[in-house]
Amino acid sequence: MLISTLFSEPSLFLIVILSIIYALTVHEFSHALAATYLGDNTAKYSGRLNLNPLSHLEIFGTLMLLFAGFGWGKPVPVNPFNLRFKRWGEAIVSLAGPVSNFISAAIFVALASLLVRFMPAGSLLFDFLFYLIFINFVLGVFNLIPIPPLDGSKVLFAILPANFEGFKRSFSVNGPWVLLGLIFLDNFVGVNIFGHIFQFFINIIYLLF
Repeated sequence: MLISTLFSEPSLFLIVILSIIYALTVHEFSHALAATYLGDNTAKYSGRLNLNPLSHLEIFGTLMLLFAGFGWGKPVPVNPFNLRFKRWGEAIVSLAGPVSNFISAAIFVALASLLVRFMPAGSLLFDFLFYLIFINFVLGVFNLIPIPPLDGSKVLFAILPANFEGFKRSFSVNGPWVLLGLIFLDNFVGVNIFGHIFQFFINIIYLLF
């Protein structure tokens, strides 16, 4: 539980929180930017076309992050009927979020590779760069899972042919419950699906340093 580190390792708690705020803000802003570029101004008029974290953090999602280890930002409003590329518009907007996280992670990897000779492992700057890379990677990968309401589901729906409309409607309604079930199994039953994914990225990041 992330909140427990507030009392045991307050500096680490602050680093992780700042990394999460950055990753979520860039992710949601990129959705808004892509939607606006593709012709839908809904996000712009809703005050989401900015890099102010307060515009993109959702209270319950943030609390879940602190107490349960997973959470979410405030979904960006998009009107798919305003988008260019009617079939692929929503998929492009959805992909913009994870892609922004991967680009951010790559930038921080490059920065870390330049600074690693000057900063010892365990320093605050080292830890901050590590978590910026890790959280951006994980947020990007997690959102590519093709289960609603995650971004990957929009890509899946764009790929599926028109005769899957019934499945799309049903999966849109039931997908969040499937996702919550997987998270429950991962956190409370010990299946550790996401834990293995996270550890995989931790190992990769350590190789990059």
